[in-house]
Amino acid sequence: MSNEGKNVKVHYTGTLDSGEKFDSSYDRNEPLAFKCMAGQMIPGFDKAVKDMAVGDTVTVRLAPEDAYGPVNPDAIQSVPIANMPGAERLSVGQKVTLSDQFGRPFPAKVVGKEDGNITFDMNHELAGQHLTFEITLLEAN
Repeated sequence: MSNEGKNVKVHYTGTLDSGEKFDSSYDRNEPLAFKCMAGQMIPGFDKAVKDMAVGDTVTVRLAPEDAYGPVNPDAIQSVPIANMPGAERLSVGQKVTLSDQFGRPFPAKVVGKEDGNITFDMNHELAGQHLTFEITLLEAN
């Protein structure tokens, strides 16, 4: 029986290929609630939950295309430090919040700083990575 369109609750743990845990609903002591197949989750997570029965636990390994996508080279951009007030105080590795032309905030990471320029990576931090999720379906209605 499909869970498509149902409100579901799951507990999950997400790990990288290295075995490093990057997220877990157990750590927050709160299940994740979402509407299955409504585009609220990364595609592979939604697909994994779609055909589960309440009480089932599955482990799925998602390719980047089913998770946060491949790394987009166009999302790595350099700008002159002089054009960004405060950029001179930023350091490589630092996570920052930038704004688009409409003032909407988005996360970025400083990946380079040289020759008067600063380079930002605006890809999702998990872009390009295979992700493994252990998911337990708690509710579906």
